Amino acid sequence: MTALATTRSSAELIQAEGPVLAHNYHPLPVVVSRAEGAWVEDVEGRRYLDMLAGYSALNFGHRHPALIDAAHRQLDRLTLTSRAFHNDQLAEFAERLVRLTGMDMMLPMNTGAEAVESGIKVARKWAYEVKGVPADRATIVVAAENFHGRTTTIVSFSTDETARAGFGPFTPGFRIVPYNDLAALEAAVDETTAAVLIEPIQGEAGVIIPDEGYLAGVREITRRANCLFVADEIQSGLGRTGHTLAVQHEGVVPDVVLLGKALGGGIVPVSAVVGRREVLEVLRPGEHGSTFGGNPLAAAVGTAVVELLESGEYQRRAAELGAVLRVGLSELVGEGVVGFRSRGLWAGVDIDPGIGTGREISQRLMREGVLVKDTHGSTIRLAPPLTVTAEELASALATLGGVLRQDA
Repeated sequence: MTALATTRSSAELIQAEGPVLAHNYHPLPVVVSRAEGAWVEDVEGRRYLDMLAGYSALNFGHRHPALIDAAHRQLDRLTLTSRAFHNDQLAEFAERLVRLTGMDMMLPMNTGAEAVESGIKVARKWAYEVKGVPADRATIVVAAENFHGRTTTIVSFSTDETARAGFGPFTPGFRIVPYNDLAALEAAVDETTAAVLIEPIQGEAGVIIPDEGYLAGVREITRRANCLFVADEIQSGLGRTGHTLAVQHEGVVPDVVLLGKALGGGIVPVSAVVGRREVLEVLRPGEHGSTFGGNPLAAAVGTAVVELLESGEYQRRAAELGAVLRVGLSELVGEGVVGFRSRGLWAGVDIDPGIGTGREISQRLMREGVLVKDTHGSTIRLAPPLTVTAEELASALATLGGVLRQDA
């Protein structure tokens, strides 16, 4: 890669953002101008190994040729019709996505938060029309330490005060229980429960993996209570954990699955609600929609993403390289790493607080040419593109080890 010509340095560009951008993010001080595969390049031409992959939005790496080609071909034909008209790309996208996920129907949206909001609306509508919950009394059970987005409704059932404080009043109708606690979940479910909404693996919380049998237990509790199991697979899905969906590690089939991030291939925002026909058929014209949801460009890219996953190659890569990741992290335990959790190519790594915060470790890795992101104190997340090579992964782990030993 060759850096694009620029009249401003990284420092100048970062400083220029200050007065004009709302400060809702605290990015690392790197200004990316080009990217390809697992690598990005800043405006000065410095290269970095991307071990975050856009929080799993870049599961197939930056500018995957098949995805870029699909986008280019569609850009030359048609980009938007709105859902006022049909387009020639959406049917194939929908057919292939429901086949890939083992579902019956799909609702196309744009962002992950939109998929979650849509899932909430569908679950409530189903509760009133199918289950028979009295009007306006439907409840949804969620897990503590969840992350499903940052809209007003979603932060209403967050336990993260940074996301909540100052944004009330909050939307009612949610019950929060501890994650990975089936007894608490069963106690919270009653005749008003429309759905249980959980992440099969809690990403923002630090890649928290529940005990074996938890997801199967959620499925059984929801089946007995005649309520929906809604799985938020926006970060965990589409190959990240070694299966197409993380729930497949326990052979579980939810009623509704929420997808996003990687579904747009790192090119356009694409999300979807996929589910059983009985559930999604509660929606009727005018009750829910999106001008851009299911647009031809998004559908073309989404179809190309599904095609990549249909081969099973990326799921296998995540599983095989995930084993390499686990071994490498195991060797760092006691050498600055106090513990970690991983599944496939996804890990939450707890750093000894005496060495530094997650933010500080992320900055030190950045200076050594590796990009990661912190969460919750001294935890960093690793989620490289599924296209990363074993050599690149080993290099990133060696760099992490060097940073930890240097600062121990």
